[in-house]
Order: sequence, then C-alpha cells, then structure tokens
Amino acid sequence: MGKQLRIRQVKSGITSQRRQRDTLRALGLRHHQDVVIKNDHPTIRGMLRVVRHLVVVEELDAGDE
Repeated sequence: MGKQLRIRQVKSGITSQRRQRDTLRALGLRHHQDVVIKNDHPTIRGMLRVVRHLVVVEELDAGDE
C-alpha cells in the first residue's frame, strides 16, 4: 500500500492566515489535537509545508497502523 503519514494538529489555527486555516481544513484537521492518516503524496507534502508550524507528522509503514 505504501507509506502513510499520521498528521496531528498541535497548535490552533485561529490566529493563522486564511490560507493556513483552509489548508488545515483540507487536510481534515478541524480542532486542536485532531489526528488524520493520509497516504504519502507530493500534494499532501506541499500542504504540510504550508502548516508545518501547526502540525506534527509521523511516517507510518503499512503495518504500523
């Protein structure tokens, strides 16, 4: 299946720029401490670069879930 990313929002996006809030929402993160698992893809990596100060990312192998 390939690698996956566990993305956890560790800071609130309330005072962030609109683009960053929209990126959090597009990743599926709505609240502080939300966790989502996404497939590792260049598009997702680009979105994470926009909000890198608000999230923590952990790489998972197929059997780590």
